[in-house]
Amino acid sequence: MEHWLDRNIVEPGKLPLLAALAAFVLTFLVTRVITRLIRAGKGPFRNIRPGGLHVHHVVPGVVLMVIGGFGAVAAGRHGLGALIAAVLFGAGAGLVLDEFALILHLDDVYWTEQGRKSVEIVVLTAALVALVLFGFSPFGVNELTPEELRSRSILVSNILINFLIALFALAKGKPRIALIGAVVPLVALIGAVRLARPGSPWARRFYRNRPRARRRARVRAYRHDARWNAVRNRLHDLVAGAPDR
Repeated sequence: MEHWLDRNIVEPGKLPLLAALAAFVLTFLVTRVITRLIRAGKGPFRNIRPGGLHVHHVVPGVVLMVIGGFGAVAAGRHGLGALIAAVLFGAGAGLVLDEFALILHLDDVYWTEQGRKSVEIVVLTAALVALVLFGFSPFGVNELTPEELRSRSILVSNILINFLIALFALAKGKPRIALIGAVVPLVALIGAVRLARPGSPWARRFYRNRPRARRRARVRAYRHDARWNAVRNRLHDLVAGAPDR
């Protein structure tokens, strides 16, 4: 394990990225525990209301991200300074994305159904960073040989093709698959060749005069959501707390 860590994390200079990811996940989990205790009226924690103004934790999160981001630029990829900056940035990102739904809706939707988007974006961000940490490069660059990487035309073509595949998946209403597919191209390819979701830009443009395709898309989307939404919601409630009914 130690040999793997040195070869794959320390030597390539990915230790700050690992520290940022750990701080990101830990901050999110601790924040959710605290907010659930506040919601239940248990423990010593209370909302911060100086002068009657409710200060959401996205505010200190932005401050930490700014300090950590500029600190990382100044410190470079190695040394104690880089690790400290990475931890600050990861912690700040955890606080900010925990209230992603609030920023998206410009409303306090933390304990509503819309608030589930925060948990989804945190999980997706952690998964993408972990993929990069373990050696995956965006748009399939890691699949190229050293000779192909030195050829600019092959490199650009590979990036462009995989970017277009991810774009097709996004146009078909599959943003999660598109984002993961940007790092693991085969995932985006699956999303790009399958039926588009109803209401997606692709469905509105190409299924307009194809009632059979529209019907198949609705049936497939309904079956998929019926199968997975309940499981996803139970996991969200377990990790982050159930929304208000």
